[in-house]
Amino acid sequence: DFGMARSFGGNEIQGNTKRVVGTYGYMSPEYATDGIFSIKSDVFSFGVLVLEIVNGRRNRGFIHQDHKHNLLGHAWKLYKEERSFELISDSLKDTCNLSEVLRVIHVGLLCVQQAPEDRPTMSTVVLMLSSNIALPDPKEPGFFTERKLFDHESSSSKVDTCSANEITITLLTAR
Repeated sequence: DFGMARSFGGNEIQGNTKRVVGTYGYMSPEYATDGIFSIKSDVFSFGVLVLEIVNGRRNRGFIHQDHKHNLLGHAWKLYKEERSFELISDSLKDTCNLSEVLRVIHVGLLCVQQAPEDRPTMSTVVLMLSSNIALPDPKEPGFFTERKLFDHESSSSKVDTCSANEITITLLTAR
């Protein structure tokens, strides 16, 4: 996650923490569930950001009338149905190069794959975005379902809870 408080030192390429900090919606599955972060954690966050830019909406809190997927799940569903063009924001559709944006969506989906070892490195992402090399098919993304299970407002606080791929995240915010 771009907002993680701990940085790598020296030759570290991964680490583990007992206290998970970061921005919900951008955290990689392995970091959010197990506190394990690596160079592939930022790749996941980058993929989320790319899909948000293309769609014009944020991953966290994304709601679609036809399903309970978040933005990642929606992008995955459209990709599997060969309808990725529907993910593109209306404000981009008339001014963009469609094949380039579809490639960006494909790369974004490669970045948000569930397993870190399936995600490309950032140098590979740069190569994918700056050339016409063949892209592998992405696998299922991590955290692609979002349901609001509990939303309670009291005079002093708000509680948001969502479940995604067998993990529940509760966010308490003061009024």
